[in-house]
Amino acid sequence: MRVARWSGQGAPTEAALRAQLEADGYSVYAWTDGPGATYPPHTHGEDQSHCVVRGRLALTALGEEHVLGPGDRDWLPAGTVHSARVVGGEPVTYLIGSKRG
Repeated sequence: MRVARWSGQGAPTEAALRAQLEADGYSVYAWTDGPGATYPPHTHGEDQSHCVVRGRLALTALGEEHVLGPGDRDWLPAGTVHSARVVGGEPVTYLIGSKRG
């Protein structure tokens, strides 16, 4: 798993984050989870990348937890065991990109 922190000016827009994922060859859709949402350890058969639009999302993989905020992005190779949870009392909206490796 790899993580990149947002370093752009101001808050990222969903359109800009979507364009970034699509330029990297991902099929993209938006997803929102409410406070307290969790996903137990699981894997995917394709590479995934997530970009947070608003809120905060904690992803754990390979024994490390990374809390992603607006504009932050991760890369998860196919087959990576990971879990996720919403951080804080606000919903999180993020883009999920997937592609065959």
